[in-house]
Amino acid sequence: MALTGHGWLLLSATFLGAAAEISITPEPAQPAEGDNLTLVARGLSGELLAYNWYAGPALSLAYLVASYIVSTGDETPGPAHTGREAVGPDGSLEIQGVLPSHSGTYILQTLNRQFQTEVGYGHVQVYEILTQPVVLANNTALVERRDTLRLVCSSPGTAKVRWFFNGETLPITLRLGLSPDCRVLTRHGVLREEAGAYQCEVWNPVSASRSEPINLTVYYGPERVAILQDSTTRTGCTIKVDFNTSLTLWCVSRSCPEPEYVWAFNGRALKNGQDHLNISSMTAAQEGTYTCIVKNAKTLLSGSASVVVKLSAAAVAMTIVPVPTKPMEGQDVTLTVLGYPKDLLVYAWYRGPASEPNRLLSQLPSGNWIAGPAHTGREVGFPNCSLLVQKLNLTDAGRYTLKTVTLQGKTETLEVEMQVAPLE
Repeated sequence: MALTGHGWLLLSATFLGAAAEISITPEPAQPAEGDNLTLVARGLSGELLAYNWYAGPALSLAYLVASYIVSTGDETPGPAHTGREAVGPDGSLEIQGVLPSHSGTYILQTLNRQFQTEVGYGHVQVYEILTQPVVLANNTALVERRDTLRLVCSSPGTAKVRWFFNGETLPITLRLGLSPDCRVLTRHGVLREEAGAYQCEVWNPVSASRSEPINLTVYYGPERVAILQDSTTRTGCTIKVDFNTSLTLWCVSRSCPEPEYVWAFNGRALKNGQDHLNISSMTAAQEGTYTCIVKNAKTLLSGSASVVVKLSAAAVAMTIVPVPTKPMEGQDVTLTVLGYPKDLLVYAWYRGPASEPNRLLSQLPSGNWIAGPAHTGREVGFPNCSLLVQKLNLTDAGRYTLKTVTLQGKTETLEVEMQVAPLE
């Protein structure tokens, strides 16, 4: 009987061997798409008449790739032939330029001269050359502990996926948010330490491709607001500054993005939107509470810090400043005292040098007045040692002397020349 076409398969169906001793080995063992693949048959026995190759799970005509007659070298393609397969005289099956669709089970059926058949099974996995995946994000700018991060590794095929964070393998804590197929990374209530560059990589045994990084920003704060002086934290304390010296206060906090700044002095807002505040020349007028208020436009949170700024008592140089500086006849003038002792016991003003006959007046801290011989009734003293002279006349011009005594008994004397301009 001649062996032509597929007739021998049907004729010999009742002669199938009970056990298969044939093994099929793919070379290369892990082929990539585009490779030339050979399915090598080993364990062939006896003088063989023909081979049948099947690409499928069963000996079915629908899965037949090709039949090969050994004596003539004739090959007949079957329904499963893709145009890339060829059967060799040794029973091997060569596939040119394999595709992922060539993956699956292959069966070799042999027929010997006694019309007995044997079968061998093999499996082929053709790996695709992977294209670069893309990371898709629901949002790349999130608010800490409020928003949810969702990253998707988008790539065709079923390749395995692994993730990278800032160029390194994804930490275990972040891996806990991966879906079973590792293609989706979810973080509920995202944290600031999870900000950075994310990449996914698709891979198989013969190929790997990594996405471009996608950068995640996490907004937080402000928190730990503090006021610094010369890089030293001063929040909640008192800063003592020498008279007539400069002072710079810095407002710092942990915040992303950089917060907005508002400064206040004794509860009154200042026109300053910077992270620092300069006091160029410290006087008693600058004493008080300075507050820095920071606001984060992304998190809608705010915070503040305050310090108290005072003149250094030991370093204050007492001065007298007439206000106005050039008073006119008929005006009032205040001899304003800057840097007076804070532990004041009593002070006295003199019209001229500090001598008893010329004493104008004296005031105790309790407010008791003692008028001196030179008091005209137009002079008024204040607790801060300043002296008001009302309705000036030309004879009021000249020297004025202030004498102070502290609780420790320290005495200080200071003079000022006052000029009175005549009315024209």
